[in-house]
Amino acid sequence: MLYTPEQKIRRDASVWTLVQGILAPVQFIIFLVSLGLVLRCLMTGEGETTALWSVVVKTIALYTIMITGCIWEKVVFDKYLFAEAFFWEDVFSMLVLALHTLYLWAWATGYLSSAEQLWLALAAYFTYCINAAQFIWKLRAARLQSELMQLNPSLQTGGTA
Repeated sequence: MLYTPEQKIRRDASVWTLVQGILAPVQFIIFLVSLGLVLRCLMTGEGETTALWSVVVKTIALYTIMITGCIWEKVVFDKYLFAEAFFWEDVFSMLVLALHTLYLWAWATGYLSSAEQLWLALAAYFTYCINAAQFIWKLRAARLQSELMQLNPSLQTGGTA
């Protein structure tokens, strides 16, 4: 089971669940806009400054959702990161954060050319898509667990099916 009955109660009662539910689609919209700007720039050479800045905005959104996600995880699972139910999602999130942070470093220092920065952004975005799919998969599992608990109420009190 993804959540114990107690964890499900904490999840459902936490304001951080709502925060995550709002931030996730907002971040995804920012990602789509930025992806379009990055691809346009790489294909046409136009809008370089806007494309580069859009990745910065996307990275800020990522940091925001990661910090609030850690708080959510602490409230629900009593661990800021690497709770058993989300261990592999959190592990992969570290790669996503590392690539986005590397982009910020390259952008701030000018170590990479603009084109190289945009290619790095695409690598970061690729990992973000995998990570987002992991979390969507877990969201689906949580919904299935809730449906199962409704069909078999004894599971809510720790009973067996």
